Amino acid sequence: MMIRFCFSVVLCLVLVGSLAADEPQNKPVPPGGENHVEQSKQGLQLFKQSIRGILTEHCLDCHGGKSTKADFDLATRDALLDSGFVEDTAADSFLLELLRHEAEPAMPFKADKLSEETIASIARWIDLGAPYDKPLADRPEGAEVLPMQVTDEDRQFWSLAPLAEVTPPELSGDTWSRNTIDRFVVARQREAGVQGNPIASRQVLVRRAYLDLLGLPPSPEQTTAFVNDPDPLAYEKLIDRLLESEHYGERWARHWMDVARFAESTGFEHDYDRKTAYHYRDFLIAAFNQDMPWDQMTRWQLAGDELAPEDPQAWMATGFMAAGVFPTQLTEAEFETARYDELDDIVATTGVSFLGLSIGCARCHDHKFDPIPTRDYYALAATFAKTIRSEKTLEFQSDDYPDKLEAWQQRYAQLTTELSAYETQTLEPKFAAWLAAAELPEQPSDSPWQILDLTDVRSRGKVEFSRQSDGAWLASGTPPAQDEYTILADAPAGAAALRIEALTHASMPRRGPGRAANGNFALGNLTIDAVPSNTAADVQGTPIKLVHPRATHQQNTGGLSVASSLDDDINTTGWAVDFGGIGKDQAAIFEFEQPLATASRLVIRMRFHVNTKHALGRFRLSVSPDAKADFALGEGTSVEFTAAVEKVRTGNADQLSATQRTLLRDWYAAEDLAWQKLRRAVADHKASKPAPDTRKVLIYSEGVQPLKHHADGRGYPHFYPEVHLLKRGDAKQKQQRMDPGMLQVLPQFELSATGEQTELPPRSRLAAWITDPDQGAGFLLARVIVNRMWHHHFGRGIVETPNDFGFQGARPSHPELLDWLAADLIHHGWKLKRLHKQMLTSATYMQTSDTDATRSATDIDNQWLWRFQPRRLEAEVIRDSMLASSGRLDSTMYGPGTLDPNMRRRSIYFTIKRSRFIPMMQIFDWPEHLVSIGKRSVTAIAPQALALMNSTAARHDATALATLVGGPQTSDADAVAAVYLRLFSRQPTSQEAELAALFLQSQAARYGDAEQGRKAALIDFCQALYCSNEFLYLP
Repeated sequence: MMIRFCFSVVLCLVLVGSLAADEPQNKPVPPGGENHVEQSKQGLQLFKQSIRGILTEHCLDCHGGKSTKADFDLATRDALLDSGFVEDTAADSFLLELLRHEAEPAMPFKADKLSEETIASIARWIDLGAPYDKPLADRPEGAEVLPMQVTDEDRQFWSLAPLAEVTPPELSGDTWSRNTIDRFVVARQREAGVQGNPIASRQVLVRRAYLDLLGLPPSPEQTTAFVNDPDPLAYEKLIDRLLESEHYGERWARHWMDVARFAESTGFEHDYDRKTAYHYRDFLIAAFNQDMPWDQMTRWQLAGDELAPEDPQAWMATGFMAAGVFPTQLTEAEFETARYDELDDIVATTGVSFLGLSIGCARCHDHKFDPIPTRDYYALAATFAKTIRSEKTLEFQSDDYPDKLEAWQQRYAQLTTELSAYETQTLEPKFAAWLAAAELPEQPSDSPWQILDLTDVRSRGKVEFSRQSDGAWLASGTPPAQDEYTILADAPAGAAALRIEALTHASMPRRGPGRAANGNFALGNLTIDAVPSNTAADVQGTPIKLVHPRATHQQNTGGLSVASSLDDDINTTGWAVDFGGIGKDQAAIFEFEQPLATASRLVIRMRFHVNTKHALGRFRLSVSPDAKADFALGEGTSVEFTAAVEKVRTGNADQLSATQRTLLRDWYAAEDLAWQKLRRAVADHKASKPAPDTRKVLIYSEGVQPLKHHADGRGYPHFYPEVHLLKRGDAKQKQQRMDPGMLQVLPQFELSATGEQTELPPRSRLAAWITDPDQGAGFLLARVIVNRMWHHHFGRGIVETPNDFGFQGARPSHPELLDWLAADLIHHGWKLKRLHKQMLTSATYMQTSDTDATRSATDIDNQWLWRFQPRRLEAEVIRDSMLASSGRLDSTMYGPGTLDPNMRRRSIYFTIKRSRFIPMMQIFDWPEHLVSIGKRSVTAIAPQALALMNSTAARHDATALATLVGGPQTSDADAVAAVYLRLFSRQPTSQEAELAALFLQSQAARYGDAEQGRKAALIDFCQALYCSNEFLYLP
């Protein structure tokens, strides 16, 4: 009944709408009406007289002439009407809203508003039907709209033009400036009619510098030492010390993590953890602390794996590309679209982070405002075509590792020299005499098993094998998803059974014996062929039929039993050992239907296709003439050793092979006590070799194993080798294949005679181009990073939009200063610490934050920097300052983070999980870490105050601070002074001290108990000051 009712309502509305459409409208009659001819005549006349000229002068270049931006083409009347910008009347036309500056982007773009008379003429023309006498631009009938053409005029836009050669202004009567930065600032202040403030007090400067550079407050001792330092260069030396602090890297890495949209989870509905992503954060901290040149940091974040493959930091740096979101649940129809989305994330983030350009806006069409054609976007995307997320095990060396290794090597060389000398000078003569006397050794074992000496072991998955001293073989390296081992071994006549020992080893998960994540394996198929001795594996042999398999342990009696290794299902069944067999040595015996009639070379093939990475990790093969022999795990003699004994027994010692002679000598040496002692010393020392710290790191590279994905079993390829230009950004509308390339609007490499730049891999070429100030985008890279640093030090960038240096972004308030600083940065090796010091030692930075009505009226936004701009501290600095001032801060650096909100390390070590924020961080404007953030939002909301007043962490900090300053023998006045020094880097004023004393007295009285009341009152006092603006703001 409800469905029928809804349908009836809809039908009525349609009918009413149809009737209404037939009623006369208070608007011009459409073409074909009685007034059409007259209207067309008036419209054409207006078009010829003024509209053509207006549109040609102000609109055509960007909309149908040189290019067609925002899909708005007015070159012809049909194109104009199809654009959606013009309707039947001017009142309904979006074009008029843009021209009247009632909607964004106001038109003409980045130009003065048209006169009201001109806008009225355009409106009148639209109401007259918007007729043309002929197209505004010559275009063949049916021709497509031309793609954007990048012009020399485009390249003259302020941010896209090379750095200007700037001479710092010479100012008469300037006594305020302390360095070159100030001279640029004063010049603009004089033009605006304002004057800067005097230098702030040392108490303010020390707190400002510590919080700004380190994100931590100075200790009372550090404050007192600086305030009382008589050295006139005390402030400059303070800045030097802060820049050398290890905490500097923690502070400035956090700034860049916003820009790099760094997080440690995949995002989307599953939001799986990326447990190895934190290494990128650690790279940033270390790189900033080392003052790594910014051009190198940039190159490594884009192509560190190619440019410095031997340096772990270079691999860690590629975490920049890997940091973006990616869905872990995909249908087959979404595979390619998801990959293009992944490339879009990298291209867009690279553009805004390093160049301040919104390149990502050109994915579906030419950029609406900046000279970035769609084809440039896809050329950049092609640069990353084959690059994927992966994990790589890297070696991390401690500072003392080289010294420890050198000492170990020296001792190892000494021990091996002693052993070798004993073997040559003493053991060998004794053995030769023993051998000549034909004194037969006793058989070392009565085991029925003879260990096969394998002549060749190969893996289809290119796994590496190493022979162990006990005759076993150990697989190493990354296990492939599926594998097959092909083994050659010579077996004696009479062999009636094969024993496969699956052995444990510390290198495998849970000690194995398999290479799967849980230590299991699955032998899906086993075959043996007998070929004549000394022939290769590819010779067609005689199959040996295997019967009566048995094992020490099998996972079940069905598809994972030892018998299933011989069935016809070679891909889904096979011998496995879970449910009790993991972490233990196991064995399986396969009887030969007929014993070997003659000595033969065996070709043994073991297939591991049942499950992912379920191959044997360490194994040993033996044969026995007794088909019913027991498993006898760990027992057996070498076939070669048995043959050697037989030769000696029969008087043919002169026919011993080199291998056989070595086996006999080792057996003989085992009875020599002196040799045993020397050999044991070598073995013990070898086991003590210093090992580098190895860790898995999230990387972004080519030719590597991709991270696991839910769609792997359905053929998800992780990347497509070719990138195409997509119509409307749709992966189903491919156009031409794109080659890697750069932005046309910026300088391009001039190829050397050897074509050196062309020979670089695509990402290395991009990294070289983006950091080259002469033949690439390096000048823009320098402008952007200088502006980011200025933004963080002064509260607002010289360009107020740090992530947008394009047409929609702000214009620089001090363009000459920006270019001078960028050129200075390049000239001095891209060193950021030097740039910090220039900014922080300027009078512009060191001035007070005092304000007055006169200057505020002239420049209320402080655009001309006549005062230091106070600003609220970020969430990390507020929390870290509370921990530091209360003595609760754990200063442990680097390593995995945590989601525990009660963690006492610095806030940069919180794990950034996209679906689970730390409440304290979120309430103080932590970014969402989904896209690049150049400038955080700053809010002032009631929950912030409530969190500081009521949170458990704030109470813990206040309690710890009160305990630090308020011992039993400490007066209230001294405790208050100590709190002020810790939180504000100053002493309280007399009024503040008086009010604090009154508060402590009255609050203690409220609690009743004298001793506990005083303590509780001091805790309340500390917590109240944590809530104060003076604590929460940079002074």
